[in-house]
Amino acid sequence: MIERVLGVLGGMGPLASAQFMARLTLLTPAARDQDHVPAVLWSDPRVPDRSRGRMEGGEDPLPWLLRGIRGLQAAGCGAVAIPCNTAHGWYDEMAAEGLPILHIVDAAAVELRRVLPAGVVGVMGTAGTLHMRLYQDRLERMGWRVIVPDDAEMAALVAPGIARVKANRVAEAYAPLAEAVRALAGRGAQAVVLGCTEIPLGIQAGPWRELGTPLVDTIDALALAAIRWASA
Repeated sequence: MIERVLGVLGGMGPLASAQFMARLTLLTPAARDQDHVPAVLWSDPRVPDRSRGRMEGGEDPLPWLLRGIRGLQAAGCGAVAIPCNTAHGWYDEMAAEGLPILHIVDAAAVELRRVLPAGVVGVMGTAGTLHMRLYQDRLERMGWRVIVPDDAEMAALVAPGIARVKANRVAEAYAPLAEAVRALAGRGAQAVVLGCTEIPLGIQAGPWRELGTPLVDTIDALALAAIRWASA
């Protein structure tokens, strides 16, 4: 029986957090309730926008993130998973609280290595995630070459797709997000990391298997990392 208690710092956005909890459950090799990962979800959608806070002088999300980390620590959690990529821009400050945090980019790299051991990888994400180079720097140190959507693709495809998922218009998100995948593949991406946890939800709302490009779902990647931690 798994005994480690996982903390989930969520609400960014709420649907991605709910999907993380579902995938954590479905990906766990379990035969009964007691085989699953004990988890505490802290879902607070009041956390200020991470991209705006980093790039546009918006309200700093860090106090809200630390409040969640401390709440999970008080609840007895032994590690934290954060199903929001952009929030990892404050990883060091959160980790300084003393609770281990499973890094979503490292989790994605494990799954990426399964489908593309080396080569050119496309990364889709929020403007904040790409601006902070959360994926570019980390994946390039691991040996991949990384390409990202250009400014026009971000404005016309990626950002609107993410916004539609956040607005619960998930089915409408597929077309622009799928077009962004095609654009990256057209520029040489041999696999694409869906580096915003809203993006897998939008992509999976349509015939994503027809895209023909290997995709790394960062919700699933983080859930698998959490299961490995809990089983260690």
